[in-house]
Amino acid sequence: MSHLPLPLYGFAAFFMTFWLGTWMVHVIAICYGRYKLHKKSCKLPTEAQPLPGVSILKPLMGVDPNLQHNLETFFTMDYPLYELLFCVEDKEDPAIQLVERLLAKYPLVDATLFVGGSDVGVNPKINNIHPGYLAAKYDFVMISDSGIKMKDDTLLDMVQNMSEKHALVHQMPFTSDRDGFAATFEKVFFGTVQSRIYLSADVLGINCHTGMSCLLRKAVIDQLGGLRAFGCYLAEDFFIARSVTRLGWKMRISNQPALQNSGLCDIGSFQARLIRWAKLRVAMVPTTILLEPLSECMILGAIAAWSASVLFSWDPLVFYLVHVLCWFLSDWLLLSIVQHGSMPFHKFEFVVGWLFRELTGPYLFLHALWDPAIRWRARTYKLHWGGMAYELNSPTSDAANAPLAPQPAPTLEPVATSGGSTGETLICTGAKQRLLVS
Repeated sequence: MSHLPLPLYGFAAFFMTFWLGTWMVHVIAICYGRYKLHKKSCKLPTEAQPLPGVSILKPLMGVDPNLQHNLETFFTMDYPLYELLFCVEDKEDPAIQLVERLLAKYPLVDATLFVGGSDVGVNPKINNIHPGYLAAKYDFVMISDSGIKMKDDTLLDMVQNMSEKHALVHQMPFTSDRDGFAATFEKVFFGTVQSRIYLSADVLGINCHTGMSCLLRKAVIDQLGGLRAFGCYLAEDFFIARSVTRLGWKMRISNQPALQNSGLCDIGSFQARLIRWAKLRVAMVPTTILLEPLSECMILGAIAAWSASVLFSWDPLVFYLVHVLCWFLSDWLLLSIVQHGSMPFHKFEFVVGWLFRELTGPYLFLHALWDPAIRWRARTYKLHWGGMAYELNSPTSDAANAPLAPQPAPTLEPVATSGGSTGETLICTGAKQRLLVS
């Protein structure tokens, strides 16, 4: 191999070093997952240090077959002091009737329904939960997506992970046990690729926060301008975490992964979700364009096999096959740690789901680069570098360079609630100016 140009040896050395670094990420994730996940907390509340109250924001849009069960798990949690703040933007949304039935079923639970939303930016989730955030009465606020299912002690675990140095505790995304190949594919993705990145990022102090289930210090968010300050971003979770850490606070994951339990599970919609996430990552962290494809098993294995043949004259095919086998086994081990119990599918189904994930991952990333517009439900958004967003085909998108307009406070009209409140639900009817983003 001495006849090869010297720069090729440099590239080979770089890729081999990158390959070794990627395997260090595997080791960190497996070891930290074994240490951190599903660990029971030994701290118990005392009269001198009782558990703090928590205001739980639940953004809702539409109804799926599992929604009632998911929401009901929040009414039955083993935690002494919390309030549920359900937020629905559309007054005709069928989720309203479902929530009202739960309010009647659990009259002793402090729960309130907000209908109407606010218009404080382009982020539909922030617009939806903003009235509930303004009404939150406790020092800690939890934001929890509609598809999340809670265990009895999940909230307790999150609160007990919130030390005096932390302002953000978030759950690592995972999924509940469900039937079908689409559910297997989701569990494989969240239990391998996502968990590997999430666990190693938590160890290394890298911002990898996803906002599907997180606990926040309300005073810190208010210091940053409240949730409305993040309405100009679609990835509000990333920017909330970045702002919190820049103030000197710390964040970490809780011991229990978040159990996503949507009743609508199919390959197409999940792949569209993965593409949307990839577009957000590229806009927020441009280095993703290079690093993410190189972190894929098949691509990295091929490059590392070439590097090994150049540097050590090893057989590239044997190296590649051993690389893929070891990656496969480490992913199975990590998924077993995250699952913390028997798998809901056969090992052969894992093989098929794993291969499907690894082979389609690079294609989905290229698709995200090819079409950067982000489509969420019936809306389409475009991102600027850095994560700022504006909605396409919106009356305000043509006025993107206009000065920011002051936002009026929303108007709350009484309608109906359940336990611990004044017996009224709130409809938000005000705040219809949009935050313009240049």
